[in-house]
Amino acid sequence: MPMEERKGRGRPRKNPEQLARWTPPEGWSRLVAWISPAEKKALKRVAVEAEVAVADLVRALAGGLASGAISHEELIGHVRKGMQVMEKIPTLFERDGDFRVIDRPRVECAWVFDGEGAPTEKLDGTNVRLTVRAGRLVRVEKRRNPSKRQKEQGIKDGWYVDTAESAAEDRWVLAAARNTDVTSWPDGEHSCEALGPRIQGNPLRLDDHRCVPFNLEAPVYQGVPRDYAGLRDFLAELESRFVPGALAEGIVFHHPDGRRAKIKRKDFPVFA
Repeated sequence: MPMEERKGRGRPRKNPEQLARWTPPEGWSRLVAWISPAEKKALKRVAVEAEVAVADLVRALAGGLASGAISHEELIGHVRKGMQVMEKIPTLFERDGDFRVIDRPRVECAWVFDGEGAPTEKLDGTNVRLTVRAGRLVRVEKRRNPSKRQKEQGIKDGWYVDTAESAAEDRWVLAAARNTDVTSWPDGEHSCEALGPRIQGNPLRLDDHRCVPFNLEAPVYQGVPRDYAGLRDFLAELESRFVPGALAEGIVFHHPDGRRAKIKRKDFPVFA
């Protein structure tokens, strides 16, 4: 059938020049979350099988929880499994059914308990890499971690990819990089944590965006205990070096060969 003879689908809008709009009921709110391409593909696959849009899939889950059709216990186990998959730096200890750490060191973190690695403050931001030449920022990269399929293929370590001016998800990383004074930094590539009001919920309540280089500014703590009870008590009172008066989120141990391991204050049951 020729294009001009085809009938339009549905009822035509009163004003074809204007986009159709939907006004949510009073009291409704919008939920926005950044997800990886692999996570988006997985959601779409489930949505297609359920014959609904991704937005309706999320609403159906929320509706099921609100109505009691889906129990909290039924869902929380799957959420915790997903959190373990997303973990980029291993936590020092194993976790219990409530996702709190227990006094059982993880095998892959044995080097920490052997006294190896330097402990620094854990900063909850986005891992980036800045390349500096003659005191000028020449490249900004963000970390990409292997997908579940890539991990199954033996790819365990993450890598860095270039940010893009046109990518909305890179906006605040680039803002942090440009707001960082690199004039005194030595030439080379510097792994950093990008922090600020629009990054990872801004737990330190910073007023601006910036990057903290692990090799230059991340302070190494002295006398950090390396046992369950000692770390629990140490983190209960550890003050942030970046925001005096605020509690540090946790500790990251850095091994000279690049391995890292972490522990957060809220990982322990007493801080739940």
